[in-house]
Amino acid sequence: MATEKQWFSETEAMWPGQKFSLEIEEVLFQGKSDFQDVLVFKSATYGNVLVLDGVIQVTERDEFAYQEMIAHLPLFAHKQPKRVLVVGGGDGGVVREIVKHECVEEIVWCEIDSMVCDVSKRFFKDTLATAFDDPRVKLLHADAAIYLRENTSDKFDVVIVDSSDPVGPAEVLYRAEFYESMKKSLSPDGVIATQGECLWLHLDLIVDVMQRCQNLFPTVDYSYTTIPTYPSGQIGFIMCSLNKSEGGLAKPKRSPDAKMEQTLRYYSSKIHEASFVLPSFAERKIATARK
Repeated sequence: MATEKQWFSETEAMWPGQKFSLEIEEVLFQGKSDFQDVLVFKSATYGNVLVLDGVIQVTERDEFAYQEMIAHLPLFAHKQPKRVLVVGGGDGGVVREIVKHECVEEIVWCEIDSMVCDVSKRFFKDTLATAFDDPRVKLLHADAAIYLRENTSDKFDVVIVDSSDPVGPAEVLYRAEFYESMKKSLSPDGVIATQGECLWLHLDLIVDVMQRCQNLFPTVDYSYTTIPTYPSGQIGFIMCSLNKSEGGLAKPKRSPDAKMEQTLRYYSSKIHEASFVLPSFAERKIATARK
């Protein structure tokens, strides 16, 4: 006798009128932290899936398209990053990519929700959560906005904000005050990359955030990646720098060595440059907010 298939369907007010569904083979974990609902399930075609507050964060099949780009775009846009701050990213994927850079000496990692880290180490231990024990990593279960406000002497070469959408615990990470705190935390040639939503769904929000960044940084730009399980199959990155160099952030300052290249499935120097080339409808709007 055939059993009825179970499906997870993602619906969210930030992308009304559409939903995305994955077939569930097995629910592996379901809980509620102090900050959000946490779900992990094994899907029929995308491996294990992490869901926070009903929104897909990672799947084992396509996560690298996001993790590699949000990490390597800012890291390769810097000549020699030594200190890196990671905000969010409790699944571990961004830190997994950062530790591939031998020049990086210290990674301060602020993830407010310890449950996200715990479930990742349990259900994504061989894919995403492989760098928790790297000696360069200092993991803090703390509010990044408070951390930056209170640790004004700490300076970072690169700041990566791997946040969820601007609701719930991540809302503060989209405010002007947080960008001001990040600017104060940067070394002279510092680079910032933040999760920048989707061109197809949130273009006005993207332009609004970039216009605020114009008042703080001499270089502001936008790039994107394609990833099947994110809304509309695409997500972008708002990138800022204190350095007004020729070529800006779209021109990588370094390239992956042969050893790193073997570990990469999405990022390359060519993809780096290409990711800043936007379709015309988006370019026309974002050009008003680019510096």
